[in-house]
Amino acid sequence: MLEAMRAPLRVATFRTIWTTSLLSNFGQLILGVGAAWEMTRITHSADMVALVQAALMLPLMLVSVPAGAVADMFDRRKVALTGLALATFCASWLTLLVTLGFTTPWLLLCFCTLIGGGVALYSPAWQASVREQVPPAHLPEAVALGAISYNLARSVGPALGGVIVLTLGARAAFATNALCYLPILAAFYFWRRPAVPSRLPPERLGRAIVSGARYVIHSPPIRTVLARALIYGFAAAANVALTPLVARDLLHGNAGTYGLLLGTYGIGGIGGSLLTGTARARLGDGQTVGLCSCVTGVMIVVIGVSRHLSLTAAAFAMTGAASMLLNAIFNVGVQLSAPRWVAARALAWYQSALTGGLTFGAWMWGHVATREGVGGALIISGAGLILMPLLGLVLPMPENSADDLERVELPHEPDVALALTLRSGPVTIEVEYRVDPAHARQFYDAMLHLQRARRRNGAFDWSLARDIADPAQWTERYHCPTWGDYLRLRDRFTHADRMLQEAADAYHQPGPAPRVRRQLERPFGSVRWRPDTPDPPGDAMVLFAP
Repeated sequence: MLEAMRAPLRVATFRTIWTTSLLSNFGQLILGVGAAWEMTRITHSADMVALVQAALMLPLMLVSVPAGAVADMFDRRKVALTGLALATFCASWLTLLVTLGFTTPWLLLCFCTLIGGGVALYSPAWQASVREQVPPAHLPEAVALGAISYNLARSVGPALGGVIVLTLGARAAFATNALCYLPILAAFYFWRRPAVPSRLPPERLGRAIVSGARYVIHSPPIRTVLARALIYGFAAAANVALTPLVARDLLHGNAGTYGLLLGTYGIGGIGGSLLTGTARARLGDGQTVGLCSCVTGVMIVVIGVSRHLSLTAAAFAMTGAASMLLNAIFNVGVQLSAPRWVAARALAWYQSALTGGLTFGAWMWGHVATREGVGGALIISGAGLILMPLLGLVLPMPENSADDLERVELPHEPDVALALTLRSGPVTIEVEYRVDPAHARQFYDAMLHLQRARRRNGAFDWSLARDIADPAQWTERYHCPTWGDYLRLRDRFTHADRMLQEAADAYHQPGPAPRVRRQLERPFGSVRWRPDTPDPPGDAMVLFAP
């Protein structure tokens, strides 16, 4: 197990970035402690103190999806650098303002939000770039190491932050946070990311967000992982949200008890992350997720009925191990189901689903605890998690290979005789097939699978028609908003997409290959100058498909 976990660390680039990310996680947790303490100094409002964590977490919910789109549109190294530079700049300014005594409650919340926004911009780019830093065979262990990095920081980071604040003050915590970003900033700066030249300009941000959402919607494997992550986060949020009340009401402890429970959860998370590769190899993703859900549920029930610190702490450690292992499996499932061009967006949607489940679940379990008591709420939550393996019957975990998601070169180029720009369109694509009527049902089923690939790669209004006068004649038809969108659709073709296309082509009767027609629906621009004009007017240019 340990040998497998060390494999990604033998890659110098990943080792450097992972080590420095551990420091940045320490800095982020120290920031939370320092900001909360500083807020108690400058205001007596409990609401303002509670808003500190909200200010740090809110950007992860609001910025993740557009940040994922940006990470897919541009160089992920540069996107990560931008996010880290923003976080470092704002942390430095916050340190200066606190030193000069200029902080106010709302100003402190504003800077916490800005720092969280920088981290939210950096996070999808970092996660999606992991597959560019290690071989595909080591991706699960690399993802698990990312979880280990956070849990190592979580196990001792808050305590370290408390020591810094108590001995040197909040400004020292803010300065430590800023300094902890510098090593990972340098690591990304010196990383020589493999150049993957794009043959097309990047999409606009709005279109990129829509493209990512459409890929997730039309990808059953990713949709399954997101649904299970959302449900799990909602059910398991009771443990996260009610931990302070467990320490105070069930164990009759103090802040030290609360810190001990958080520390044991983090230590357990480290152990669970170490088991990722072994669990996937021996049990598979589906059984591992089911087992982790059951273990988490049983341990939350134990926490709800226990009144002994040692038993509760042990249950927290087991819960942390099961939760982190399950989250690592979900993360790997998304990464193995999304091709490179949309990987950051898919991970951003996963993060939003999990965070959204935790957010709304925490709100609901707080209300349940008010009515049923802390122990009752935890027992109900644990019982729900114990039943979660039944979801595997209707939402089985996907089994994908990263090799199927590699881009392939299409063997032909479309014939283009019109002067087109990337904004020309809409474009209609028609593909004709001749199929033996005896195989009509099988061909139709194959085309339904191909339909998903078309739509997740960028096609709209997909349809399949059969000639009523010639039952062997079929026509597939779909639209792309612009010529540039059609070129991107072709550029996104993967091995898995090619297998779906070949499955449909297998029913095409021997003879000429399926005929493809590409038509410009609004050809006004192609007829507004004379045929003898040597060049298209304005800045129009002739573009050919890859």
